[in-house]
Amino acid sequence: MLINSNLKRVLESGNFAVTAELGPPTSADAEFVRKKAKILKGYIDAFNVTDGQTAVVRMASWAACLIGKDEGLDPIVQMTARDRNRIALQMDVLGVSALGIHNILCLTGDHMSFGNHREAKGVWDFDSINFIKAVKQMRDEKKFQSGDEMDVAPELYIGAAANPFAPPYEFRVHRLRKKIEAGVDFIQTQCIFNLDRFKEWMRQVQDQGLHEKVKILGGITPIKSLGAARYMKNNVPGMDVPDNIVERMQKTPKEDRAKEGLKIAVETIHQLREIKGVAGVHIMAIEWEEAVPEIVEMAGLHPRP
Repeated sequence: MLINSNLKRVLESGNFAVTAELGPPTSADAEFVRKKAKILKGYIDAFNVTDGQTAVVRMASWAACLIGKDEGLDPIVQMTARDRNRIALQMDVLGVSALGIHNILCLTGDHMSFGNHREAKGVWDFDSINFIKAVKQMRDEKKFQSGDEMDVAPELYIGAAANPFAPPYEFRVHRLRKKIEAGVDFIQTQCIFNLDRFKEWMRQVQDQGLHEKVKILGGITPIKSLGAARYMKNNVPGMDVPDNIVERMQKTPKEDRAKEGLKIAVETIHQLREIKGVAGVHIMAIEWEEAVPEIVEMAGLHPRP
């Protein structure tokens, strides 16, 4: 199937890909999304829009993706199984493809206890692996989970997330393999600060030949302040921020810490480019999208192919 995805084109041509996250508003403000899309344009190959991240109500991922697409960017719609059963998931897969969105990131979803509607009921009819299987079956076999067939299949480049830093560490590569077996085309990882642990995960990935079966994009998050470094280290589950990163931010004068955070991000990108099997980076500059062009330029990744 010919999938009209710029991300797919870049990755399959062997170029080092750059994607970035565009955080949607907690309102119906379309201009908010347009402004962020204009900042990213020309510096990335595709952009993600989160889907109710941390279980907080924000603009729907597909809607913000369409606004960004109108600005000339290639969207990656994120879709969680937390809020939808298999009927709703398959309906939304058909809908986003019909709207011209050709990349999807299949996620299980953050628990409601993290968010602002803690009384909400989770669905979780699928987890991310079953969701990947369903999308692949729809795309490649023109079949729904019921076994019924469709006339026009969704054209979607299938992605998923991976976290090399969540214990039990030895299980991480096995979960990646399950996602590959389910049919994923690309992976975006959790933010990378502990390069030693990431390199060990990639060594396991290489040992099993998984880097030849999926495109892996390493997660990059620039640190804006000492407080942000400490918060990510101590309060964000599944994130590994080593002491030396916090100490480096602490030793930097307060007025220079944002610049130091950008330097750390760029240094990480340079190291990732040397690791066999890393096909690109995914920049998650949380509510700091204006940092993305500077990171891309400093890392020597501009202009884009």
